[in-house]
Amino acid sequence: MGLVQVATNTVTSAVASVTLTGIDSDDVYMVTVDNWKTDTNNRRCLARVTESGTANSTANYDYAGKFLYSSSSFFNRNGTNANQFEFEFIGTADSQAQSNIILYLYNFNSTTEYAFITNEMTNLDYNGANIGQQGGGVFTVTGTARNGIEFFMASSANITSGTFTLYRVVA
Repeated sequence: MGLVQVATNTVTSAVASVTLTGIDSDDVYMVTVDNWKTDTNNRRCLARVTESGTANSTANYDYAGKFLYSSSSFFNRNGTNANQFEFEFIGTADSQAQSNIILYLYNFNSTTEYAFITNEMTNLDYNGANIGQQGGGVFTVTGTARNGIEFFMASSANITSGTFTLYRVVA
């Protein structure tokens, strides 16, 4: 099994979003995000599927996750009929706060199947606490192939750092 890089984007100054496109087969795809930082304290990391390169913001996202938090007990988070997939929060663009994520994308190129993701995330938040997340989500619309994924922050915060890379998983 191997990976073929499809797209990458390295953020070095503040941007509202990062979009990775290039999904054009029925293969499984993987996204890695390294050193994702934001300019605003305590904001969630978000994502949407893209169709023809444009993010779909309809209320058709369901997601769930289990979180292990080093400064308190574990917790669950979920949502239905949301406008995006939600991951855990990160802090300011100081030297410590950051997120690292691995996503697997399933059925994105299909016009007849729901698009699924699984996610693994580790996060060092603005208080210096570590958060680990395991979860997944589904985009509950068919009819149009999804060709990518857009990342952004909650509440109009900006992404200030990170390397976002899309791979096709090959046998």
